[in-house]
Amino acid sequence: MKATAIAHPIQGLVKYHGMRDDEKRLPYHDSISLCTAPSHTKTTAEFSSEYDADTFVVDGETLEGRAAERVDSVLAKVRERANADRADEPVRLESENSFPTNVGLGSSSSGFAAAAMALSEAAGLEADLETVSTIARVGSASAARAVTGSFSQLHTGLNDEDCRSREIPSDLDEDLRIVVGLVPYHKETEDAHDEAADSHMFQARNAHIHGQIAEMRDALRSNDFERTFELAEHDSLSLAATTMTGPSAWVYWQPATLEIFNTVRELREEEEIPVYFSTDTGASVYVNTTEEHVDRVEAAVSDCGVETMVWEVGGPARLVDDHLF
Repeated sequence: MKATAIAHPIQGLVKYHGMRDDEKRLPYHDSISLCTAPSHTKTTAEFSSEYDADTFVVDGETLEGRAAERVDSVLAKVRERANADRADEPVRLESENSFPTNVGLGSSSSGFAAAAMALSEAAGLEADLETVSTIARVGSASAARAVTGSFSQLHTGLNDEDCRSREIPSDLDEDLRIVVGLVPYHKETEDAHDEAADSHMFQARNAHIHGQIAEMRDALRSNDFERTFELAEHDSLSLAATTMTGPSAWVYWQPATLEIFNTVRELREEEEIPVYFSTDTGASVYVNTTEEHVDRVEAAVSDCGVETMVWEVGGPARLVDDHLF
């Protein structure tokens, strides 16, 4: 059986950092994000005895090494849960991204979310979105939130019943516009997570993160734009402080990143525009503003000498009929 799924990448609002369990991808604490659209990953999966071995292809390249291992972990979880005999047959999985990858725009989240959705359907696994989120999580914890979409929270825990993603109701998606300032600087998020606990800032971040989660949930439920994205901006700085003080002293921000930060603050302070910056692990910048001001904000970000894209809030992962092969 062949199945195809589409999932949107995430922008972290309160980001997780570090893993309690690397194999099961269990983060130390909760995290909250929003999905961005129309950016997406599209993935087709098919189990068939006609294939000689499991094959994973992303943007035309066959995966090997650690990248293949991460997809295989998702596949293994699907096979563990599936009852259909076809799930034991070799699988072919092909995936395409509609946006730049490995530049801090959440491609792993949409990639593993789409893979989990497509593989589950192709294997005949009947599962709701929250259950699929636990499958996607073993590829990337952020992928769990890409499965449930919109504004979602990944709850920490030591098992799949607890550590799963759930959507947070909010009407902020109607007015929110996200100007992406693309700063192409390759990064490896997994490396940063591996050494997170070795930073002397790690315990300090963990001490305040639970209050940050509660504040963010309340801001989203209250449809409070300014409080939501002020919190997201502060969390970006907190994450970077932890990352930069780890053993490898990762510094992902580039001169263009800092220029966008300063531009956003000028727009907010001098023109009183509701606008806030946010970054995940990478150099590219999400600039969150409203529909009324998006043209002015995009022009200002573009003047920083970077490519821009304007995105909106995306929904949950979904099945489609248009297969890649």
